[in-house]
Amino acid sequence: MELGNQTVLSNFILLGFSASKDIQPFLFLAFLTVYLMSIVCNLLIIGVAYWDQKLHGPMYFFICIFSFLEICYTSVTMPRLLIDLLSNDKIIPIQFCVVQFYFLFVFGSTENFLLSSMAYDRYVAICNPLRYNSIMTHRACVFLVLGSWTGGFLAPLMPLIFLSILTFCQPAVINHFFCDLPPLLKLSCEDTFLEEIIVFLFACSIILTSLLLTIVSYVFILSTILKIPSTKGRKKAFSTCASHFSVVTILYGTVIFIYVRPSVSYPMNVNKVMAVFNTVVTPLLNPLIYCLRNKEVKEALRKVMNTRRSRIDGIAYYSKSIRL
Repeated sequence: MELGNQTVLSNFILLGFSASKDIQPFLFLAFLTVYLMSIVCNLLIIGVAYWDQKLHGPMYFFICIFSFLEICYTSVTMPRLLIDLLSNDKIIPIQFCVVQFYFLFVFGSTENFLLSSMAYDRYVAICNPLRYNSIMTHRACVFLVLGSWTGGFLAPLMPLIFLSILTFCQPAVINHFFCDLPPLLKLSCEDTFLEEIIVFLFACSIILTSLLLTIVSYVFILSTILKIPSTKGRKKAFSTCASHFSVVTILYGTVIFIYVRPSVSYPMNVNKVMAVFNTVVTPLLNPLIYCLRNKEVKEALRKVMNTRRSRIDGIAYYSKSIRL
């Protein structure tokens, strides 16, 4: 279809990682390994929390939901990236591109809202420990999770509508490994100044509002911790939110760098590197952080491993007895 002197597109080409064909198999193996490890580690967190009765509290309920979100978030981009690394055909239909954009932002927005809910949970646990069980009931936790999911699905609707009505022109190449909003706006035939402003305001409203709520929770948390007279008590109180604080720092650091800027004219290669960290590496780091910095999770993992080892030894002993 012609529009003036330009051809209106129905497909895009994802440039991805323009490495030589000799390097692409190694990139494929590297990304596949990280992807599978992130899936396994997040599933392990969910499985251990379900298996151990001690991990059935509100905090681990939120962690399980967050791990599920991480699986969804990385799975929006990684399968397509792996296919592109194996295939020379990098064409992606516009409709699929828009759908990928929407669900990437759905899961990303839901994570932001959920992190705020988790910060509130830590605030109640440290600042109102005597009322924790009465405030953070199962119903309250489900309400916070459903609110996070609802906000996540509704938040990207306005950018999605603007993106759906745009027409796109040559060149058809997206300098990215997934359909992110800034490179899509650059391919539009129209002036996208208004859309860029709306995207910037959208990113600020979602990301910074969630971050502000999290920061407010931690201000109260830190002020309460500093009032604890004993060093041991302060250390124990801080350890209960150290994992969440680490995840918040990593996630918001990358997301703010990519999206909360007054212009989309920054080099796409910089965004691409940060996007790799955000969509590929972070989903693997987060479950490792919760495992390495959380004594209860480590103890639960140790119990699971010991139980499996005992079962394997029992089966081996039984098989040996039968042979004898």
